[in-house]
Amino acid sequence: MIELGSRERSQPPPPAIVWESLTDPRRAGGRQWLDLRADEVEPHILRAVKPELVVWSSLWPSRPHDEIRFDIRPGNNGTRLRWTLLTPEEAPAQNVVGHLRHRLNFLINAQLRFSYGQ
Repeated sequence: MIELGSRERSQPPPPAIVWESLTDPRRAGGRQWLDLRADEVEPHILRAVKPELVVWSSLWPSRPHDEIRFDIRPGNNGTRLRWTLLTPEEAPAQNVVGHLRHRLNFLINAQLRFSYGQ
C-alpha cells in the first residue's frame, strides 16, 4: 500500500468513544458528523480492533481500492487520532491527492471534533 497522506491530531474524548464514533458514525442518539458529498459513499469497516484501530473502505467510488486507517491512542486529556489514506494502486495526480487529504482532514479534524463540542 502507498501512503497518500496522514495527519495526527488530538480529539477531546477518550479512545473508546472515538473508536465508537468511527465504527458507527450514524448511531442513534449520536451527533451526526459524517457529512458526505454527492461524489462520496458511506464507508464500510474493513478492520477494527477496539479501541486502537479502525480501517474504512474508500469514501470515493472513483477510488474503490483505497483504505482509510485510523490509529487511536490515549493522549493528554483525550485521544491522539491519526488518519492515513492508503492505496494499492498508483498515486493519482497531486490535485486529486490534495482533494482527498483535504476532505479527510475536514471530516475528522473538524466535523468529528466539533461533534464532541469542540
